[in-house]
This record gives sequence, structure tokens and C-alpha cells, in this order.
Amino acid sequence: MIETIDFSKSEQYTLSIRLSADGFSFSVFNPLNEGELFFFDRKVEESLSLTANLKQTFREVEWLKHPYRRVNILMAGKRFTLVPLEFFEDEQTEMLFYHNHPKRENEVIQYNILRKNNTVVLFSMDKSARSFLCEQYPDVRFYSQASSFIEHFSSKSRLGNSRKMYVHLRKDAAELYCYDRNHLLLANSFECKQTADRIYYLLYIWKQLGFEQERDELHLTGELSDKETLLSKLRKFIRQVFVMNPATNLDLQAITLCE
Repeated sequence: MIETIDFSKSEQYTLSIRLSADGFSFSVFNPLNEGELFFFDRKVEESLSLTANLKQTFREVEWLKHPYRRVNILMAGKRFTLVPLEFFEDEQTEMLFYHNHPKRENEVIQYNILRKNNTVVLFSMDKSARSFLCEQYPDVRFYSQASSFIEHFSSKSRLGNSRKMYVHLRKDAAELYCYDRNHLLLANSFECKQTADRIYYLLYIWKQLGFEQERDELHLTGELSDKETLLSKLRKFIRQVFVMNPATNLDLQAITLCE
């Protein structure tokens, strides 16, 4: 329970915040007390903008006002693009991003360099929300949720000799991260709300990448309200299907490792 944290020592802690259309999620990480990690979720008012929801949250949640050793902001969503590190140039960030995504008003394009994967993740964020968060936490760091997943799944994919597909499910989308023993093959996002659509996209990409039904692995995380149906259908076609532990907040845990 987050209420049990001693916030008088907040300057020793790492605060991570995930911003999503589904709501806000928070984690407080205490590296000194056996790496304790506490979570807190908050629903958003769909009628309000991201910035208005943030301001309301900061008015109502007192412990967000404390100073922290480090603050991470994770932007969830499908508006991200990957660029090979060797081809990336800072001044081309917007041009590369808008080649793959339509422009939106009042947004800023940012990037995370993932040297272990020789990849740069470009992602968008509401400009007003970014300014508000920088006012609250001058040393805040911004990440795409995809960056956290790519780094975490990359280390997991080293285990064994099989290729692996990791899937993060949200209410209205699925994000896929595919690896061949630590080598990132694909990172992509698909809009899908129905179980049947989820299954279609996963099996389609599985086939396109030439993954093997018997040997290669499929790992699921995220919003799994349809878990039983999803697992039973997928296991008709893929032998090695797993639900990751923990199934939720994996990104908030993984980002604390990116010190």
C-alpha cells in the first residue's frame, strides 16, 4: 500500500508515472529497502484534456508534491516510431516521426536512445502536459512506454534458444515486440478491441516472421480480461504461450532498472 511509505525520505525514492488514455499509474521505488515498489492507479476524466487531468491529480494527491531522487514519465500509446541508431540524426526527429504518424496540434516529439538495442524510439507528447510536469519536477525524464518494454524484453529474450514474441495488451490496442535471441526483429502497435482481432494480429505477425509453432514462445502482459479465451485459442496454434509475471505494471518496474 502506497499509504505505508515514509515520504519524509522521498528524496531517496524514484517516482515513475505512466500517462495513458486508460488512466494514470504511479510507482514509488525505494532502492534502499530491499527494492520495495509500490503502485497507485488513478482513473482520468475522459471529458478533460491530459493537462487538465494532470493538474487535478496533482491538486488531490499530496505525495506527488514531494521531491524525489528521480522522476520518470512514461507515455503509453501507439504513437511511437523506431529508427536504427546508425541512421538517427537529432535534427530529423520530427521529419522521421511524421513520416509514420499524422501531425497533431500542441505536441512535441521526443526520443530515447536504446544503445543495447541499437535503436532510437521517437514518440510524441502533449506540449502543455510536458511543460506542466517540468514545472513540478525540473529534472524529470521522459520515456516512451515502448522504450521500457524493448529494454526489458531484450534481456528476457536472451534466455534459451527460441525466438520470442512479447505482447502488451491494452483495452483498444496490442503492442508487439519480437526477438531472435536478444536481436529486436519488430516493434509495432495495432488497434484491436475484440479478442478475435487480437488473435488475428498475433498469429498474422507470427506467420510473417516465420516463427515456429512448437519451439518459439509467445508471452502476454497487460490488460488480460479475456485471458482464458485468449489462451485457449492461441494454444491451438502455438504450443508455448505464457502470461508474464507480473501481468500488469511491467513497464513501471522495468523503467527503474534504466538508471
